[in-house]
Formats: sequence, C-alpha cells, structure tokens
Amino acid sequence: MSTYTLNINGKPRTVEVEPDTPLLWALRDAAGLVGTKYGCGVGQCGACTVHIDGAPARSCLTPVSSVGSKKITTIEGLDAYAMHPLQQAWQELDVPQCGYCQAGQIMTASALLKQHPKPTDAQIDGAMAGNLCRCATYTRIRAGIHRAAEIAAHGKGKK
Repeated sequence: MSTYTLNINGKPRTVEVEPDTPLLWALRDAAGLVGTKYGCGVGQCGACTVHIDGAPARSCLTPVSSVGSKKITTIEGLDAYAMHPLQQAWQELDVPQCGYCQAGQIMTASALLKQHPKPTDAQIDGAMAGNLCRCATYTRIRAGIHRAAEIAAHGKGKK
C-alpha cells in the first residue's frame, strides 16, 4: 500500500491504496465519495467521469499514482447544495430516469458549459457522445444542458 494525498473537491484527502488502483476506487472506497459510479470499468460508458484539473476524465482508467497534485472534482464537489445550473436544470426537467449515469453526464456537461456557455445541439451531442444512458434519456439530457445554460446566463445558479 502507498499513501497519497489527493486534492479532492478543494480539500486534501489522504488515501492508502496500491499505486495502480483506479482513481474511481480511491474515491469510492478510500475517500468515501460514492457519487462517482462504476459503469463498465473500461472507460466506455462515462458513469465514472470526474474532472481532473477541470477536464473530464474517466476515473476507472486513471491510476491514482498518476494524479499527483492535480485538482479532482467529483459530483459531490460540483456544488454542495445542488445549486449548480446543471443540477437545477436536472431537477426542474426531471432529466434522469434510473439516474445511475447522471453523475457522469453532469460532470461531462459541466466541462462542456465551461467551454461553450451557449452550446449548440451539435456541440452537446459531440461532448456527450461518450456517455451512455441505459434508459436513453438523451433528449432530456440535451434539454437539461440547454436549460442549465439559460440558468447560468441569467445568474440564477453557480457556474
């Protein structure tokens, strides 16, 4: 076992895991942050998406030893009060069905909105293409992203 101090959601968190442990399991099992979900384990579904230094990353493929001092943001760190525009839009539009993939969907969408505050359907489809939803709520996800952009533009949420 090795000890790592990770910058998770703006706070240092110490975890003891093997160097090749995927970040997903360091977050869930060692740090107790269970919002990030295990989906496929091979980086194809997007359920495990977190931000590393602001960029979406598949935590199931990222060895904890490769993170170093980079900033990790999980769904728990997006907004502690669920007031991020995406979280507001998801609730307002009842976007999820089963909800399992939604943390990854929201984390990917939040990175998109940072790059494109008013994304087109094509930009949304391109950014979200790697996130699978077994309930096929893709049209509601797209609507939720558009609504979050509106909320952010009117200053009714945190960015």
